[in-house]
Amino acid sequence: MRNAPVDNIVTSPEFDSGTSIQDRTYRLLREMIEAGKIAPGEKLLEARVARAFGISRSPARIALALLCEHKLITETAGRGYQVAGSPAGEAKIAHLDTVSLTTEPQWQRIYACVERELCKRVLFGAVRLTEERLAEHFNVSRTVARGVVARMHGVGMLSKDPSGHWVAARITTERINHLFEIRRLLEPAALMHAAPLASRQWLAAAYERLSEQIARHRCDKGDMDAAETDLHIDLLSLCPNEEIRIALARTHILFIPTRYVTDRYLKTPEHSIYDALKEHRQIIGYVLSDNIEMAVQSLQDHLQEADMRWLQRFNRVRTMKLEPVPPYLSPLQA
Repeated sequence: MRNAPVDNIVTSPEFDSGTSIQDRTYRLLREMIEAGKIAPGEKLLEARVARAFGISRSPARIALALLCEHKLITETAGRGYQVAGSPAGEAKIAHLDTVSLTTEPQWQRIYACVERELCKRVLFGAVRLTEERLAEHFNVSRTVARGVVARMHGVGMLSKDPSGHWVAARITTERINHLFEIRRLLEPAALMHAAPLASRQWLAAAYERLSEQIARHRCDKGDMDAAETDLHIDLLSLCPNEEIRIALARTHILFIPTRYVTDRYLKTPEHSIYDALKEHRQIIGYVLSDNIEMAVQSLQDHLQEADMRWLQRFNRVRTMKLEPVPPYLSPLQA
């Protein structure tokens, strides 16, 4: 017997699937500041943020640096940061309620599973997704399933065909090449515009995290995804040219497989992961030292290598036999 579906099962703030901890922290703090829950003039301390949200100090540091970059807070002469604006009285340390940012809501667990499945299937061919069967398969309501589908549509994984069915197009070498061509044309320009606007605190924190990941000699879940987000999404989002940002958003679908580097079909060889992390660190390092010309050149070289790594994954997968299709997906004829 099916359990009764539950729609409102989110006990912590909702975030897009794959969102890094530092981005969750940034977004939650920003919402609290904008809603007035953290008042102007109140102080935010890295250790207090980490303790309240149940996270390590590294993502707390990066989130605070991002808030500072967007002028929501300012760095104080002593320790910590102060929320922008005039305090009503004497400045005090902000009170932060305990919130778990590491507990995934039900929709997000479903999203990650479906996203992973779709990533594998589209390497072999186009597929159709049935919302009703998705809800039945995961024993959730249609509302939860509809939310998952809407988010996938938002990032370009799903689109509607002329009959109104949700479909995921096949990933071809031609499409990969086209997406990387967009990146090669626009990311260097975006970096030139964004680099002068990035705070040194944020850059130093990103560089430190890359160094820690490389020094560990192992790639933990989420490392590569976080590295891609730091450089290609968070840093380049500072580019003031909105048209460039919109065009690049269409290429973000290329980053999705990096969330599943241990998957049989989507995995990336360990040496390729370390090569990519080192390339990212080099680019961030050049930006940190104000050598924008070398940062742009390194980014161009990195994109060339990334294109080759993507095609290597694609060519390897084409020789493999795919597992049975889950009931909520059905292959489409070419």
